[in-house]
Formats: sequence, structure tokens, C-alpha cells
Amino acid sequence: MEKITKPSSGYIMVFLVLFGIVASATLLSYGSPIGGVLLFLSIACSPGFFIVEPNKAIVLLLFGRYEGTVKANGFFWVNPFMVKKKISLRVRNFENKPLKVNDKIGNPVMIGTIVVWQVEDTFKTTFDVEDYENFVHLQTDAAVRKMAGLFSYDNFEDDHSEITLRSGVEEVNHSLEKEIAERLLQAGIKVIEARISHLAYASEIASAMLQRQQATAIVAARQKIVEGAVGMVEMALADLKMKDIIEFDQDKKAAMVSNLMVVLCSDRSASPVLNVGTLHQ
Repeated sequence: MEKITKPSSGYIMVFLVLFGIVASATLLSYGSPIGGVLLFLSIACSPGFFIVEPNKAIVLLLFGRYEGTVKANGFFWVNPFMVKKKISLRVRNFENKPLKVNDKIGNPVMIGTIVVWQVEDTFKTTFDVEDYENFVHLQTDAAVRKMAGLFSYDNFEDDHSEITLRSGVEEVNHSLEKEIAERLLQAGIKVIEARISHLAYASEIASAMLQRQQATAIVAARQKIVEGAVGMVEMALADLKMKDIIEFDQDKKAAMVSNLMVVLCSDRSASPVLNVGTLHQ
């Protein structure tokens, strides 16, 4: 597990190293062998200096053993034999290219995602996975495949589905974010946000699905038109009877209803035909 540590200040050690170099030069000028030893020690201490920038961290290893993580900003010095691995703590995001997956009922769909993430546990990120950036991409793909299998693209073929990929945006994004977060937790990575950026049927069925949607929309529109036309015909017949404008028998009423329904339900303008004779001609 991650262990936060704060090493010695680098400014103090810089002063000591410079003092050792000056002192060794002075001793060597007098022919003292101690000057050479002091110069060697001063130079040997130099690899221990390092700088930690904002939103960066340094993981310290001493002969293969984890010694801690430095997250504080500044100039520091540690044992020169320590290995220092730099890790970025900045918030990062990537847009995953549309991936072909199958939805709940097996339709191939294309789903693209945007994931915003950040390194939270440097120990897990460094030692529990080989390449944490590649790990993020691969686990995101796996999470998208699993999430897509839980929902249908729409409810045209799945009437019992209350939440679909197309309509349940908030619920689907929440499910995707939860799935990715669980997968990346073992790598010490926190998922800030995950959402779908692209959603469409795969190219091989896109045309057929578009025709189906258009047909459904046409049927729904025609149903509304017929309902409205029936109401208008009923209202016209009732007004004519109430105002005693004309008396209809069943044949005349049927003819009038037929003519009104054709005019009201047609998708083209009606072409009137004038009758110069009687109603029976």
C-alpha cells in the first residue's frame, strides 16, 4: 500500500556538498589524502538530489524495496542509491474510438467513450500493473462490452426494457463509470467521469434499422391523423344534424364519411369534383 514520505531538504545538502568540494580542494592542495576521499563522497551524494513538480510524485526504491512516495512539491535529497520513478498525478482523459459491441438482444452497435481519470495510489500503479496507461485503455474496452450487454439499443425489439442505450443516458453513463472504476481500482486509478460520446448501429444494419425507425414514425403519425380525422367527421355530422342543414340516410352518410376521411387522411391536396346535378347523380 502507498506510504507517503518527505525526505531531507535538498538546499541543506547542496550547501554540505559544496562545502565538501571546497574543503577537499583545499586539503588536496596541501597533499592530504583525506581531500580525495572527501571529494569522492561529495560527488557520490549528487545523484540523491531531485525535484518534485506540482501534480507529480516520485516513487522511491532502495535495492528493490519500496521506501515510500514523495508527493510534496520542492527540492529534496535522498540516499543516492535510491531509484526514483516519476509518476504524473494530473487529471487525464482520453476518447476511446467507437468500438463494435453487441447490445442486450445481440444487435451490433458502435460505442465510443470518454474517460477522465487520475492516479490515486502510486504503489498499485507502479507495482500491481505492467503499463497502467495501456491498462486503462484495455479495461475501458472490456467495461464497454460488458455494459452494452446489459441494455438494448432501443425498445423497438425489447418492449419490456425501461432503460436503453439511446434513452437512458444518465443511467447508462453511471453504469459505465461504475464498471470502469471497479476494474481500475486494482491499478490505483480513480475514475472521475466516464460517458458515452458516440452511439450508433453498426454499418451492416444501420440502413435496415433506419428504415424500421422511419416506418414506426410513419405508422405513429398515421395513427394520429386517423384519430383526428374520425373526430372531425363525427363533429361535422353532429353539427349538420343539430342545425338541421341536411338530412342523411345511411348511404349518404357513408358516402360523406368516406369522402371526408379521404380528404383528411390523404398526404396530398384533394382535387374537388363539382356535381352540377342532384345528389343522386
